[in-house]
Amino acid sequence: MVILPSTFVNSPRYLQEYTQDAFTYVRTYGRPDLFVTFTCNLSWQDVTQELMSRQKATDRHDIVARVFRLEVQKLMNVVTKGKVFGDVQCHMYSIEWQKRGLPHVHILIWLKQKLLPNQIDKIISAEVPGPEEDKKICITRLLKT
Repeated sequence: MVILPSTFVNSPRYLQEYTQDAFTYVRTYGRPDLFVTFTCNLSWQDVTQELMSRQKATDRHDIVARVFRLEVQKLMNVVTKGKVFGDVQCHMYSIEWQKRGLPHVHILIWLKQKLLPNQIDKIISAEVPGPEEDKKICITRLLKT
């Protein structure tokens, strides 16, 4: 029988330690204020410019992983140092790979100043572009067959 140490990523001990860390954050700081999900986009210029002719991003998981990690770091800098949601007390995230081969990250954020219900609508938004605004997005991303 082989027992993997907690330093071996995704081993049972690693996941147990990571889970305990998450529970410690909740015990110390309460429930997280924000839950953010961020998904990789294979059309990012940093991905497409590194591909050779006739190559698809799905053929180069190494490029996708590196670019995604850089984008996550940029996002976390905007959130923590840019203070777009206010001062961040702490944060944690987990990167996962979807069945289609795309990475995405789940981020938990604890703010120093808790958000009030009327402030939430100011920071959360979602919009679907109309076909006249961006036909390519509507055809390739929104219309799944």
